[in-house]
Amino acid sequence: MYAPERQQEILRLAREAGRVDVLSLAEQFQVTAETVRRDLTALDRAGLVRRVHGGAIPAGRLDFEPDLTERESTAADEKDRIAAAALAELPDGGSVILDAGSTVARLAAAIPVDTALTVVTHALPVAARLADHTGIDLHLVGGRVRHRTRAAVDAWALRAYAEVRADVLFLATNGFTAHGGLTTPDLAEAAVKRAAVAAARRVVVLADSSKSGQEQFARFGTFAEVDLLITDRGLALEDKAAIEAAGTEVVLV
Repeated sequence: MYAPERQQEILRLAREAGRVDVLSLAEQFQVTAETVRRDLTALDRAGLVRRVHGGAIPAGRLDFEPDLTERESTAADEKDRIAAAALAELPDGGSVILDAGSTVARLAAAIPVDTALTVVTHALPVAARLADHTGIDLHLVGGRVRHRTRAAVDAWALRAYAEVRADVLFLATNGFTAHGGLTTPDLAEAAVKRAAVAAARRVVVLADSSKSGQEQFARFGTFAEVDLLITDRGLALEDKAAIEAAGTEVVLV
């Protein structure tokens, strides 16, 4: 099979399945993984797919926002490791903002019941996980709740964060690049994330490596505003170096 024929078939598979991975394609087409990577790079340059860790997704899905259930089940092991590492960043007896996101929700679930902490969140799943923690002073930010993310947005939420100054923000993102910064599909969600960044002295991004290289519709921050990125070891070393060059510490787990 010639390269153009193989690339056309890869594109068809990506569009049907929503994602393709390098190793499966190499086995299917009986070629090396490096050959598949070159095919994916060619398709990426043509604007037909977008490379993600270990494979690619069709370009038409870049601004697709998966619902909460789908996000919870994606990269579950990586998210658990990231959440476990993030526990070390909790300020002893201090205050934190917990953003809306599946990895941040895992952090909330991992916080010990007897932890003494002030927590502010606009995410209903996060609040539900912490509601029975008697040592936590929990503040739930209100607003219009987006069904897809179960997060409060719009004016009420923005006003609430304008009155807060927390020690640490644990921030989620749908996509990140060293130069493009942090992005999410929804403008209202982006506005609340931006307000949360302004409300914290320290910003810690929790994101698995599949988000690297993805750029969504609404930008809400740059790595110049981020103190620490905790991600998994799937992050490409050149991407790690570029993010660190922007002034952000990167921890791989």
